[in-house]
Amino acid sequence: MIVAIDAASTELGLALAERDGTPLAEVGWTSAQRQSAELLPRLLEAVEGSGRQLRELAGVGVGTGPGSFTGLRVAMSLAKGLAFALDRAIVGVPSLAAWLEADPETEAAVARAGAREAYVLVRGSDTPLLTDAATVAHRLGGRPVVAPTELAVAFGLRRATGPRGALVIARRAAMRLDADPRGDDVRMLEPMYLRAPRGLEGRPQGEVRWL
Repeated sequence: MIVAIDAASTELGLALAERDGTPLAEVGWTSAQRQSAELLPRLLEAVEGSGRQLRELAGVGVGTGPGSFTGLRVAMSLAKGLAFALDRAIVGVPSLAAWLEADPETEAAVARAGAREAYVLVRGSDTPLLTDAATVAHRLGGRPVVAPTELAVAFGLRRATGPRGALVIARRAAMRLDADPRGDDVRMLEPMYLRAPRGLEGRPQGEVRWL
């Protein structure tokens, strides 16, 4: 069994899949500030509801962002804790890429990077970048995109659908572990930070390749 965790936005997701990537369960919900209190209980409920036990875990997939700093840290901590405690492999999967794969009709994935900025991954691009809210609204306001509801409302993304990338993360993790059972180094795996946490300097370079 593969467990996948995605908490890159206020719309969190968990998924369980067979070792070959066949879906077992998917859970999604909205939580702005309670990720640390909700992720593990919901994961345990999903495992129990699927008639499985954590000892059957073959690997862990986790969304690496970019996105919510708090959500990413909580998800990464839980994923690493499971991998370490059960001596299982862990695989990091870029969250925005997973969102796009889960919703093939959309043209870009957008995650909040602050009150007036967002991370954007345009379909066909390899790297998400940081841009301002006004530009996001102007370029993507009328296009089909993946974005959490609270960001879609705040940034005027009229054709947004919510992220559902957990099953994609589970499937990608299964494929990766099939090719390399070692997965990622649990000690080195970190969230994708395109913007430094508050108080630290740093900003990505380059521009979004707009549609």
